[in-house]
Amino acid sequence: MKTQALACVFVSAFSFIGRKQGAASVQHWLMKSEPDEFGIDDLAAAPGKTTAWAGVRNYQARNFMREKMRVGDQVFFYHSSCPEPGIAGIAQVASGPYPDASQFDPKSLYFDRAAKREAPRWFNVDVKFVKKTRLVSLAELRGHRELAAMRVLASGNRLSITPVHAREWEFITRRLIEL
Repeated sequence: MKTQALACVFVSAFSFIGRKQGAASVQHWLMKSEPDEFGIDDLAAAPGKTTAWAGVRNYQARNFMREKMRVGDQVFFYHSSCPEPGIAGIAQVASGPYPDASQFDPKSLYFDRAAKREAPRWFNVDVKFVKKTRLVSLAELRGHRELAAMRVLASGNRLSITPVHAREWEFITRRLIEL
């Protein structure tokens, strides 16, 4: 199933400080997926335009999903490991965190022998399609000094979930995507 795609989400720098329990502010993320595994078009075609963001096997990315993401948070859907990586659409976090079932399945690429049902190690959230956008390429993102601090632009960044600051979200959605 295509929901096994590697994922990457970028969260706002504000989220590193943390969100108090019950806080209503919307956070912003960038989630990476390989389009030949699961792209923005697959999300748009999924039942209910929603899918589990499964297969994340990085502790920091897991912690973002488990501890920081909330229903309603906004997401840049980012195509990675392809000829032209970049933001391909917008999604929304559609569920709270829950255990990733693939960690318990010995036939899964994401099986984790150390994971226990009573103490799961890996979690996912559901994401829901909002809009396909024009591709905002990595090269284009790098061309704007307003985005210089964006985690996705950091040299060597391979983290599957990272923050997008509210200023960066606004700049991209208003100036580059023109929502």
